[in-house]
Amino acid sequence: MFTERAILHSDLNCFYASVEMMLDPSLRGKAIAVCGATEERHGIVLAKSDLAKKAGVKTGMVNWEAQRLCKDLILVPPQYDQYLKYSKLVRAIYQRYTDQVEPYGMDECWLDVTGSRKCCGSAMEIAEKIRRSVKEELGLTVSIGVSFNKIFAKLGSDLKKPDAITEISVENFKDKVWPLHCSDLLYCGPATTKKLESRGIHTIGDIAETNPEYLKSFLGVNGYALWTYASGNDQSRVMHKDFESPIKSVGHGITCMADLENNEEVYRVMLELSQDVGHRLRVHELSATGVQIYVRGDDLFGSQFQCKLPAKTQLPSEIANAGFDIFRQRYPWGTKVRAVCVRAIGLVPKNENEQLSLFDNTLRRQKKEKLQDAIEALRGRFGKAAITYATLLNDLKMPVDGRDKVRMPGMMYQ
Repeated sequence: MFTERAILHSDLNCFYASVEMMLDPSLRGKAIAVCGATEERHGIVLAKSDLAKKAGVKTGMVNWEAQRLCKDLILVPPQYDQYLKYSKLVRAIYQRYTDQVEPYGMDECWLDVTGSRKCCGSAMEIAEKIRRSVKEELGLTVSIGVSFNKIFAKLGSDLKKPDAITEISVENFKDKVWPLHCSDLLYCGPATTKKLESRGIHTIGDIAETNPEYLKSFLGVNGYALWTYASGNDQSRVMHKDFESPIKSVGHGITCMADLENNEEVYRVMLELSQDVGHRLRVHELSATGVQIYVRGDDLFGSQFQCKLPAKTQLPSEIANAGFDIFRQRYPWGTKVRAVCVRAIGLVPKNENEQLSLFDNTLRRQKKEKLQDAIEALRGRFGKAAITYATLLNDLKMPVDGRDKVRMPGMMYQ
């Protein structure tokens, strides 16, 4: 009976701000912004309520600028543990209807309810049940897109907010989707949009009606993907709730509370970040054959560099040293450093054989690995702070409020 897929994309409205208003009812009906502390580097708007948005407050805006636009703006500090908690509670509601629930960040999920229609009603009926349950049980609202693929479901949830359901069907997608600007299409970012517009391609319909080989000629494989999405031919799956994507890299990054002004400060931050990277490599029984770093200056422009390692490793000190070496070689110090990310790349199984060099000091490496084994054992028993490098005991200019635990969405799976 059913041949078309039924895909939902559910997006929690003003998520951080909505959780704050739910936890503190006195904030309801007021203009609020969830912000980092003004006295720290994170004095920027992370999320805002609808009233604040209408006053012109935008995500990423510095606190003082937001307050200038909205005189009655109430600033509240982020509570990441609460956001994670409510994100899980919302997903539990989704899982009443399907086990194919794929997160896209903390506040968004795709759901495949194709197989649920016989017992739970149509896709629109399921979406309405979810919308009502989230509102009545958790005090939060969602906007839901209903469609026959993931791309249009995501687009539908963006078309009408808050607390709304929008259907994009095979019959109406050309009328609803094609007139929209190309930047409304998922994965069509500013740089891609600029390239499209320079060639007279302005709407999603324009993309669909352009020869895909021509798009590929200046956008690469992404050009063909955008044509597929715009044409309504996306066939990407909604993954199972327990699905874990293959690990291709392990990284840890942070925006510092104050500018890093010299090499020593940068190295200490890299060494601290590498502790987490090394630990996660151990958990997944992987080793890195390369290191990639990302550095953003206080002018908000970022640079990315990478290098190969002489031997595969899990050791935090080796990862940090390699990252710092390429930083010293490549970063011009035209601006102070605001954000740093260290990433282990070229991952291989820990026990995979490798060709050793005549210059490798195998005995010394084994001693380092045994020392790290002991450090990991102590941290596992007494906590991460039980043992650390002396150089990391001083102020690292790094936040410790848990914001680094918030994972950003990745790409879709085919």
